[in-house]
Amino acid sequence: MFEDTICATATASGVGALGIIRISGKEAIVFLNTIFKGKDLTKVDSHTVHYGFIVNDKKETIDEVMVSVFHSPKTFTAENLVEITCHGSPYIQQQIIEALLKKGVRIANAGEFSQRAFLNGRIDLSQAEAVADLISAESKESHQLALNQMRGGFSTDLKLMREDLIHFVALIELELDFAEEDVEFANRSKLNSLINNILGKIEPLIESFAYGNVIKSGIHVAIVGKPNVGKSTLLNLLLNEDRAIVSNIPGTTRDTIEEKLTIEGIDFRFIDTAGIRNTADEIESLGIKKTFEKAKQAKIILYLFDKENTTKQDVLYDYNSLASQNNFILLCPTKLDKYIDFDWNDWTGFLNENIGNINFIGLSSKDKKHIEALKNRLSEYVKSLKADIGENIVVNHRHWQELTKTKEELVTSKELLELNISGDLVSFHLRNALKHLGNITGQVDIDHDILGTIFGKFCIGK
Repeated sequence: MFEDTICATATASGVGALGIIRISGKEAIVFLNTIFKGKDLTKVDSHTVHYGFIVNDKKETIDEVMVSVFHSPKTFTAENLVEITCHGSPYIQQQIIEALLKKGVRIANAGEFSQRAFLNGRIDLSQAEAVADLISAESKESHQLALNQMRGGFSTDLKLMREDLIHFVALIELELDFAEEDVEFANRSKLNSLINNILGKIEPLIESFAYGNVIKSGIHVAIVGKPNVGKSTLLNLLLNEDRAIVSNIPGTTRDTIEEKLTIEGIDFRFIDTAGIRNTADEIESLGIKKTFEKAKQAKIILYLFDKENTTKQDVLYDYNSLASQNNFILLCPTKLDKYIDFDWNDWTGFLNENIGNINFIGLSSKDKKHIEALKNRLSEYVKSLKADIGENIVVNHRHWQELTKTKEELVTSKELLELNISGDLVSFHLRNALKHLGNITGQVDIDHDILGTIFGKFCIGK
C-alpha cells in the first residue's frame, strides 16, 4: 500500500455541466473530510454518496458537491478512494484541488491511478493497458477489443500456460539436483506435447495482431491513380462533403489529404494522393513521391483508372509498383456511366492472367450505389481478416513482441528436446519463455522505466 495520497480531475478539461475529482490513498477519506462540510465521511459506509459543500482553509464555500466514498480494497486502485462530483467550471475544480494540496494530498502523475491498481494487484498489466485503449477507442470494434481485454481477455489463458511451464521447469531443475543419480522427473514426451499445445495457442494470438492493430489504429486506405481519374471525387463522395478540390486540370492534388470515415463500426482513414504521372514540376513530383510512400504504409489501396486514358499495360505496371505482402489492392475502373456498353471481360481476363485473382469493383460518381458497394467491399475485407482468429485478439504491439519472443524460446526448447540436449539448457529457454509471457501481464518483476513508459501514455486522472 502506498503511503501518500493522490488526486486529479477525472473529467476532460474545459467547461462542462459537471466535473469529477478523484482522490486515492490510505488517507483519502480523512483528507477530504477536512474540507467537506456535511456528514463525517470517516464514519460512513463504503460505496455511498453524500451531499455537502467543499470549503477552503478560510472556511469559505467553494462549491456544492456530491461525494462518493469507497473503502479499500473494493475500489479501482484497491486503496481508499473518493470522488467529488462538482460543477464543471475549471476554476471550481482548480480551487478544490488547491484545497486538497494544502492538506497534504499531491497531484497524481499520468496514469497513476491505473498504475496503483496494477501494483496493488487489482488488475494485471495487460488489463491496465486496455483501460487506456478503452478511453481512446473511436469505433465499435476497437471498443469491443479493449473491453474484452480489460475484462481479462487472454490474461487467463496466459496465466494457465505459465503455470504448466513452471511445473515442468521445476521438475527439470529438480533433476539437475539429482544429476548423479540419473533420475528423470520431467517426462520429455509430455513436455514436448505441452510445448506444442502452447505454441498452438500462441501462434493464433501472434497472427491476430495484424487484425487487432488495424482495428485499434484505423485502417489506412490510399486512393491512388493517374491524374483526373476521380480520386478526389471519390473522397468527397465517401465523406459526403467537398473535402478535396476537384478540377479537370491534371496535378491539382499535390499533397495528401487524409480523412476518417467509420463503416460498420470500423475506422477507415482515407488518403487522397497526387496523381501518378511523369512531370517536370518539382512540387508535383514531391507529391507523387509521397503517393508511393503512403501506398506502402496503407493496408488497402484503391487503384483508380479511367479506361479512356489508361491501357491494360499501364494498370499492370502500376499494380506491380504498388503491390506488397502487406496490402490489399482493389482495382477500380471509374466513370462507368461513360462506358455503359463496354465489356470489361477482356480487361479482367488480361489482369487475372498477369496478376492472379484480382479484386475488381467499378465506380461511377453519378451512381451512389457504386459507393455503397465499395463501402461493403471494404468492410467485408476487414472482416475476412478476422475469419480465422479466435475470441482473443492482440491489439498491443508490446504484447505482440513478447508473444513472438515466447514462441522463439519455445521452438528452441522443442528443438533441444528432440536432440536430447541436457536439461539445464532446456530449462534456460523455458525460463526465458516464462519471462516473456509474464511481461505481458506483469507476473514477473517489470523494470521501473518500462512501467513509466506504459503508464505515462495515460491521461491524468486515470
